Amino acid sequence: MNEQTQPATVRVFIALAPPDHAKEELARELRPAYDTHPQMRWNRIEDWHITLAFLGELPAEIVPFLRPPLANLAADHQPLCLALRGSGTFDDRVLWSGIDGDLDGLHMMAADVRAAVKSCGVDFEDRPLRPHLTLARARRGDRSSAGEIAEGLAGFTGCRWRAERLHLVGSNLGRSRGPIHYRDIEAWSLGNGTALDLERINQGQPTGNIRPGGP
Repeated sequence: MNEQTQPATVRVFIALAPPDHAKEELARELRPAYDTHPQMRWNRIEDWHITLAFLGELPAEIVPFLRPPLANLAADHQPLCLALRGSGTFDDRVLWSGIDGDLDGLHMMAADVRAAVKSCGVDFEDRPLRPHLTLARARRGDRSSAGEIAEGLAGFTGCRWRAERLHLVGSNLGRSRGPIHYRDIEAWSLGNGTALDLERINQGQPTGNIRPGGP
């Protein structure tokens, strides 16, 4: 198999992710909305994540320098007890699920992540943390669908779960007109810093768009 040409830049963020059972619980709650609002651009369930720091487009050769400080940071932080709760919108078009649980610990971890990135000399827009999962985006001109779905999810309270890994993630955002796809570059277990090199695992695997709530 021919090796794919590696891009000169990669769009990068650092995140936590809910375990499968928590995502499946929310997906069941969303299933009616998948049918009533098929025009929404639904994110793939496997891509749901809590962004701690969005770094934007970086030269590909910079990414390896992020690994040692992030591995050390993961070793120093214990897993966080979190839950998915409620819903809302950004700019009437972006649908999200809120985060509950150890929010102080989450904010502390995000601050440490951002400090670690800055120690590598990476400049990025340091926006205030607003913990959430982005679920879908409405199409241009549709100012009501996201709000309708969020209203139906307002009372949702998911089970509690432990965020146990820190993820360094790359995406293809802006590279094509197709759906956004994410891939783990590497992930570290919180509390012991064990690295899982997922870049090789993901190489060559298909990344087709999977409809949320589907089989």
